[in-house]
Amino acid sequence: MKRLYLTLTAWLIFTLPAMAGIDEAINDITKPLAEVIVQIVFFKIPVFGAQLPLVVLWLVIGAVFFTIYMGFVNIRGFKHAIELVRGDYSDPNSKGEVSHFQALATAVSGTVGIGNIGGVAVAVTIGGPGATFWLIVAGFLGMSTKFVECTLGVKYRTENPDGSVSGGPMYYLSKGFADRGMPGFGSFMGTFYAIGIFIGALGIGNMFQSNQAYVQLNNVAGGSLDGYGWLVGLIMAAIVFSVIIGGIKSIARVTEKIVPFMAIFYCVFALIVIFMNFSAIPEAVANIFSGAMTGEGVKGGAIGALIIGFQRAVFSNEAGIGSASIAHSAVRTNEPVTEGYVSLLEPFIDTIIICTITALVIGTSQVADPNFAGNAKGIAMTSAAFERQLSWFPIPLAFAGVLFAFSTMISWSYYGLKGWTYLFGESNFGQTIYKLIFCAFVALGCIVQLGPILDISDALVFLICVPNILGLYFLAPIVRREMISYFARVKSGEIKKYKNI
Repeated sequence: MKRLYLTLTAWLIFTLPAMAGIDEAINDITKPLAEVIVQIVFFKIPVFGAQLPLVVLWLVIGAVFFTIYMGFVNIRGFKHAIELVRGDYSDPNSKGEVSHFQALATAVSGTVGIGNIGGVAVAVTIGGPGATFWLIVAGFLGMSTKFVECTLGVKYRTENPDGSVSGGPMYYLSKGFADRGMPGFGSFMGTFYAIGIFIGALGIGNMFQSNQAYVQLNNVAGGSLDGYGWLVGLIMAAIVFSVIIGGIKSIARVTEKIVPFMAIFYCVFALIVIFMNFSAIPEAVANIFSGAMTGEGVKGGAIGALIIGFQRAVFSNEAGIGSASIAHSAVRTNEPVTEGYVSLLEPFIDTIIICTITALVIGTSQVADPNFAGNAKGIAMTSAAFERQLSWFPIPLAFAGVLFAFSTMISWSYYGLKGWTYLFGESNFGQTIYKLIFCAFVALGCIVQLGPILDISDALVFLICVPNILGLYFLAPIVRREMISYFARVKSGEIKKYKNI
């Protein structure tokens, strides 16, 4: 393995600078394919003057169904989710690799990223303040989808001879449909998902993140890193490799520390800015509710605000994509439904808390000074809102952005790895090859502008929600039975607390 790592390092050092000159050629080759795939996956239909992507409708309908079918588990199960994360019901003899908290931290690190800073600004710009209300609603509904997919992730996971586990949609699709007498269809669905998550991990979960981290660092450095993307990429790849080479246990040890830190770090500064705009808070909050119902200035009115809000929430928390269930599948538990409850907290943290706080930073700044951002958009707009009150904040914001990108990369490396092992087997040699490939793409993301490649990756990530949601519909009765049985045993005392013993 050491020889492979040294070989990859030498290749990166000598070839990365040259790669910057061929990205335009690659763009020209892949652009036509990317345009076709994006048009298919993100096909839109007109709804009262607004454009609704069908893939978003597919995800939202699923979230509404699971919320109702599971009896509003996103409300009823919230308290128990906290107890599980706290370790109250953690049986030390359970099979698995990581704790409930570590699994949650790893999954959250995969969803909390640049989109929580810049994507929210785009949503508010296009959909108005009212988009924030619908973003919160979509996050609330997405909690139920996470519950279903993460319960299934644990229930149908595969326990390997070395004690490690492999789980996620590719496993519950193949095994779940096989149990229902459709093994061929299940195998096809599982393979299709594995291919999609593998490619998506290299693109949107890797290259996009490292690229944005480099851009943030270069902005703070005043452009002094121009031409040194290859060096930044090499350093970033080495850091990522040092974490992911140890597998999910190593990743979880990092995410359980970095996720609480970066979330608290960002939210504390955001709340400071919000309260510095204290006089603007009532109007900003009122704009969120009134904009949700009227959608003034938004194409499609209130429907337009709803669509933008739902779309941002779906893109942020990935409920229905199934990716998070891969991380949650590694948890130490003998009760699959426990991780379903834990996963409820993921959209709550990612969308309802962090995205909403970002929206309030922008909303209060707009009320206080409608022209605060000038022509800035995305993360630059969010940065301008912070800078208006804290002139030095672009530096810590860039630091937060780099942390968000790094945590997303290490989590998505695991998602892609499980897609890889599903397709090619669990050998240690094969897994090392994948990890080296992943780190090579980390470095490449800092030096090439592969727009079409990222478009294809992004589209594939959302395309795999089609088989995933379909599988969730078929397997939801199993989850519901598990949920009812589990809670009956908790109430009867059959399932006991371990923390206080």
